[in-house]
Amino acid sequence: MIILIPAYEPDHQLPALIRSIRDAEPWATVVVVDDGSGPGYKDVFDGVRALGCHVISYARNQGKGFALKTGFGFIADRFPCRDVTCADSDGQHTIVDILRVAATVQNTNTVQNTENAGSPAMVLGTRTFTGNVPARSKFGNCATRLLFRLATGERISDTQTGLRGYPASMLPWLRSVRGERYEYELNLLLEAKQAGYGIHTVDIAAVYLDHNSGSHFRPVADSVRIYAPLLKFLASSFTAFLVDTVVFLLLTLVTDSLLVAVVGARAVSSAVNFLVNRRLVFEHARDKPAAATGARYFSLVLILLAANYGLVAALDALSVAALPAKILAEIALLAISYVVQQRFLFSRRAGTDAAREAAIRL
Repeated sequence: MIILIPAYEPDHQLPALIRSIRDAEPWATVVVVDDGSGPGYKDVFDGVRALGCHVISYARNQGKGFALKTGFGFIADRFPCRDVTCADSDGQHTIVDILRVAATVQNTNTVQNTENAGSPAMVLGTRTFTGNVPARSKFGNCATRLLFRLATGERISDTQTGLRGYPASMLPWLRSVRGERYEYELNLLLEAKQAGYGIHTVDIAAVYLDHNSGSHFRPVADSVRIYAPLLKFLASSFTAFLVDTVVFLLLTLVTDSLLVAVVGARAVSSAVNFLVNRRLVFEHARDKPAAATGARYFSLVLILLAANYGLVAALDALSVAALPAKILAEIALLAISYVVQQRFLFSRRAGTDAAREAAIRL
């Protein structure tokens, strides 16, 4: 059993966690990554090292994603073919839950390898968020859960949990996924399905010490990082919407034809939207041939165009003015457009291509 713990400016909870691990599983291998905590925390990490942990340190804070990937690289080199369970350093995870997640990783992937039934799967320790939960934790997880559902169609009750288990076979892929800070763990969930990996969950206790004051999560900066894919998509869609609306109004004045206005405006705005999404929004979009992706994108445009025209025409029949009707139709179709583009048009190539990219990076 290998337990990986990223730590930035840890308090007494980190040594307490290590001692509880040692009491429960004396022979467990524990790897602690000091994410640039600085000389003021040397005594804490020296104490952890004295408890038999492997401690990896570097001078400057790089973020939780960087720390995790550093740990995965160390484990892959020093302890190949070993499953990994990741836990936070701030005392939020009980030793009982850490061991349950570790056991679930081993049992789940052993069964799959034996029966050849299904792909390797990560295991999430998911909290229930009932009782006395800090407001920022409850709100942040709720918002991320809804956005994750929108982006992937998958239901996961706790997308921000730091208690996670990974089979050894996933380590190369884990090191290839983009993200250096808190967005990294969400990126893993967003890309797992396209890469051919499953996601299993086990319920765990939600422990918040002193209202979660030990967390280094920055509500504004780190939330922007976590939600960046959707925020970029919304910005791109809003830009296309402005182009579409201006062209729509101009064509309405010039042609006095609803059909020409809707089709002409969509032709211009969709070209703008495709170029922006392919180059700036979806990070794996440029990995795919532009011609094939473009053909699928404009097929989606035609479908959405028909739906858009139908909605605008229906609202027009109800005496809704052209501009409000256009806005309502666009909002109704925005979620559909995002889900299709994120999951099918611009997603990372599944399975072998993900593994190939990981091998190249290694």
